[in-house]
Amino acid sequence: MQRWLGLSVVVVGLSLGTGCSTPSDEDQARLAELEAEARRMDAALDTVEERLLGSQAMLQTWQELGRRHQQVTQLHCQSSDAHMVARMKHYEKMEERGRQLRRRSSVAAVDSTVLTSGKAAKRQHGAN
Repeated sequence: MQRWLGLSVVVVGLSLGTGCSTPSDEDQARLAELEAEARRMDAALDTVEERLLGSQAMLQTWQELGRRHQQVTQLHCQSSDAHMVARMKHYEKMEERGRQLRRRSSVAAVDSTVLTSGKAAKRQHGAN
């Protein structure tokens, strides 16, 4: 029996020591304050989490835009290289035509000078 009495005293002591008794008003006020602080911290953490998720989404958007820009730039370089080669060939062809036209016009200018001077000489003889 003494053993049961000692055991019951230990059980009652542990239950009172672990908070199984009615808490005091001061303890209840402190508990309410801690719960209110926990709610404020949860709200603050929710705000931070929302901002982080928004920033992460924005970062992913910028990374996707960067990848697309790189692809478009690569495609542009490939197509512009071929275009530039074609333009250079065209300009070379146009320069060659210009050289040919200048040669023809210089030959024609020489021919017209000879013809003109010859005609002028004949007219002068006829007028005399």
